[in-house]
Amino acid sequence: GAGFYIKFPLFDFLNRRYQVQIAKLQLEEAKSMSDVQAESIRQTVIKQYEEIILNQKLLNIKAQNLGNARVNMAMIEKEFRNGVIAIGEYARISDMTSRIESDYELAKSNFVLSKKLLEDMAGFTFDIIPIK
Repeated sequence: GAGFYIKFPLFDFLNRRYQVQIAKLQLEEAKSMSDVQAESIRQTVIKQYEEIILNQKLLNIKAQNLGNARVNMAMIEKEFRNGVIAIGEYARISDMTSRIESDYELAKSNFVLSKKLLEDMAGFTFDIIPIK
């Protein structure tokens, strides 16, 4: 006497269909979440790109302003040595030049920071040369 026995309850068959439907819904939800995350990353990269462009323009403006301030300071130093202007005027121009230099360094730092953040997001480096 040999025999063969198979046990396959109807509940397991119906439950399997239900599990497949749930898995399909979970897959669709995961795809939707992936699309939302991709859109969020895309928007973040666009914002960071626009920020780097703005910071580069600001850096160019600050660099030009710094050049003008240095020329002005050199002229004021000569006039001060020759006794043409008073010490108060020299100190005021010197203070303005220092603030302009500080603004330039801040703009340079912001540009470098935004560049590095964008490079980190993108995964590669950009050949943007900041003004010194």
